[in-house]
Amino acid sequence: MARASAAFPNDPPEALTVHARSRVLELRYPDGAHFRIPFELLRVYSPSAEVQGHGPGQEVLQTGKREVGITELAPVGHYAVQPSFSDGHDSGIFTWEYLYFLGAEQERLWEEYHTRLADAGLERDAPMPVKAGGACGHH
Repeated sequence: MARASAAFPNDPPEALTVHARSRVLELRYPDGAHFRIPFELLRVYSPSAEVQGHGPGQEVLQTGKREVGITELAPVGHYAVQPSFSDGHDSGIFTWEYLYFLGAEQERLWEEYHTRLADAGLERDAPMPVKAGGACGHH
């Protein structure tokens, strides 16, 4: 599963804009980097335990997130933001480093996501299976 490394800066973006209609989070960083990250990619790669699991091999493949929106974007200290998604997911804390990683690596991450879907025999727009008790007992 995707993880940021020390190769990505920890600096906050100079500008962060939520484009609700086009479902894109736009970020401009002090080093000149400019990213437009689709909400779907943010949701699919949420750093929450609900999505990432509690260890390697426990990731939960996300489907049916193409139309997901961001209903709120709350600051977390000076190091991150916590989006609330329209599907109710709100437990992912996205550090500036992780957002930079998602922006810089999004082409590779999309390919990885599509490969994982194909390997699981799932379609991108398939509804998420409902699990009894939910992950982590949170949902």
